[in-house]
Amino acid sequence: MATSGTRRPVMTLYSRPECPDCHRVRIVLAEKSITADIIDVDVDNPPEDLIDLNANITPTLIDRDLVIYNAHVIMEYLDERFPHPPLMPVDPVSRARARLMLHRIEADWYNILPEIMNGDEKKADKARKIILEDLLVLSPMLAKKSYFMSDDFSMLECSIAPILWRLPQLGIELPSSAKPMQEYAERLFSRDSFKSSLTIQEEEFTSW
Repeated sequence: MATSGTRRPVMTLYSRPECPDCHRVRIVLAEKSITADIIDVDVDNPPEDLIDLNANITPTLIDRDLVIYNAHVIMEYLDERFPHPPLMPVDPVSRARARLMLHRIEADWYNILPEIMNGDEKKADKARKIILEDLLVLSPMLAKKSYFMSDDFSMLECSIAPILWRLPQLGIELPSSAKPMQEYAERLFSRDSFKSSLTIQEEEFTSW
C-alpha cells in the first residue's frame, strides 16, 4: 500500500500490514496527504535496510537522514512537519487535554493489546474488560460532538480508529447502550483517509 501526494518529498515508512501501531501512522499520512513509500514488513523476513537502521522495529519512518521509530513520536513529527491540516489543537489547554487522552489510550489500550493477541486466556479476558469498560465510559462523551472532545478530526481519532476497527478480532463487542461509540466508529470508518490507510489484510478483518 502507498499513500499518494503531489507536493511533498518522499518518505519511507516500514509498516506491518496488521499492526495497529503502524495503522495509526498510516492514518496520519493519509489524513495529511503526505507522499510516502510504505514498505510492508514480514517479521520473519525483514528487509536488510530495516535491520541495519532499527533492528526490525515497526513502525519506522525515514525522512531524508532522519530515522524515527515509536508510533506516537512519528505521528507528532508528521503533524509538526506538515502542519496543515493540524491534528492537534492549537490552544495550549486543549492540546494538553488531548495529550493526556493520548497517553491514556497508549497506556490502557495499546500497551495491553499483546495480552489479548498473545497472552493466556485469563490475561486476555482482563485486557478485553479494561478496553470495553473504557469504551463504555467514553461513549456518552461522543453524543454531542462529531469527534472526541471536538468537532474536528484529530490525532485522537488516528489512535482510536485502529482499535475500534479491530474490536471483532479482539473479541470485544459493544453493547447497544454504546450507540454513540458505534456511530462514532462509523464516522471514522467512512472517512477517505481511513479507507486509504487500510492494508489488504486489514480490509479483510471482520466488519462490525
